[in-house]
Amino acid sequence: MAEPTLKQRVWGWAFFDWAQQPYATLGLTFIFSPYFAAVATQYFMSLGADAASAKVEAQGLWSTAQTFAGLFIAFTAPFLGAFADMTGRKRPWFWALATIAVVCAASLWGLQPDGTGLIFALAAFWIGFVASESAFNLNNAILPDLGDTEDVGRISGNAAAFGYWGGVLSLFIMLLFFAENDTGKTLIGLSPAFGLDPEAREGTRFVGPFIAIWFAIFLIPFFKWTVDKPDTSSSKVTFGRVLADLRANIRAVGQQRSTRNFLLASLFYRDALSALYAYGGVYATLVLGWSIIQIGVFGIIAAIAAALLTWAGGIADQRLGPKPVIRSAIVLLVIVCSFIVGMSRDSLFGIPLPEGSALPDIIFYVCGAVIGGMGGALYSASRSLMVRHADPARSGEAFGLFALAGRATAWLAPALIALFTYLTQSNQLAFLPVIGLFIIGLILLRWVNPLGEQV
Repeated sequence: MAEPTLKQRVWGWAFFDWAQQPYATLGLTFIFSPYFAAVATQYFMSLGADAASAKVEAQGLWSTAQTFAGLFIAFTAPFLGAFADMTGRKRPWFWALATIAVVCAASLWGLQPDGTGLIFALAAFWIGFVASESAFNLNNAILPDLGDTEDVGRISGNAAAFGYWGGVLSLFIMLLFFAENDTGKTLIGLSPAFGLDPEAREGTRFVGPFIAIWFAIFLIPFFKWTVDKPDTSSSKVTFGRVLADLRANIRAVGQQRSTRNFLLASLFYRDALSALYAYGGVYATLVLGWSIIQIGVFGIIAAIAAALLTWAGGIADQRLGPKPVIRSAIVLLVIVCSFIVGMSRDSLFGIPLPEGSALPDIIFYVCGAVIGGMGGALYSASRSLMVRHADPARSGEAFGLFALAGRATAWLAPALIALFTYLTQSNQLAFLPVIGLFIIGLILLRWVNPLGEQV
């Protein structure tokens, strides 16, 4: 079989973003997480909790699971990347991780409206999320092989934008044909497709199998056009050798001022961004009282904004470099977080709103567009800046450290949100720590060289 061309390799690499995006768009943010929050809230109320306490318990359960998932990703990513670099073989890992993600996503069907399967579905979602993110981290390590430093920003931005369009399409399909509202109808007034029972919320629960099918089908171009570069040396790759090599590299990074500060900065601002993604749908459900359909429309707006602004961010990255893109995105996300903290159904920054005011809904739609757009641009530009700091021969290990930086404190934002939720008994004030994490990241960027370690 003929070797794939560079154009095919770029498209194959981008298709991973397209294939994986629904796990985040439909699962983490707009369909499954709010459904889980609503089911968990009703479940805790059935055990005797009042509505406010039940919402707190539901959010706390979700954030605790996210904490453990983030920690696992953080401490396995560098080793996985280093092992893949030393063997030159990433495809077996992609096959294994993708299989786990597909099986776990399909299992989400089991979460019943009465709370049956609650803990199983929670575990399945986050195990699948760990597998999906671990594969995504390995996929990032392929980027340096696809272009020079002037091109990777555009390639990264285009791939991320392509992925978001996949999120838009998948969300449209779910809302138009499957996810039902309180009347049992979809966004366009249809009963859920394939005869799914709206009383049992089967339309919404189909999100799990849908993610699984989407992931499996659209990984085909990725596997078809992605090639490995196996290590042909006779030296045996052992756990001890990988670990020793990884330790030496981490010590070396500690001596590299720009790389060290970039990884520290991304540690904080990417943790904050992950919290926004994970709690957007939960916030809309618990604070604004939105239905799955409303959250889905919100998701479409956010995903379209993400696709357009991430593409624009890729162009800006190519012309200005990734660092200005990152800084601008963080500033806008801090503003969004301020609105999230200061807004409720009844007031805005302490100013009472008329009963039934649509202003909170309008503001949150705008916030969703900014979160989607700036979040996409932020991650794409960060991936581009990492290429400038990475040794091309050890890209898997470098992006493993990049993943570690994005996940090492993955427990921090969820844990702080959970802590502030319990301390303040407020779903809005629980987001205060997220603002602090963004600001810390912004400050640390001051000591990051936009050209990497180049002088």
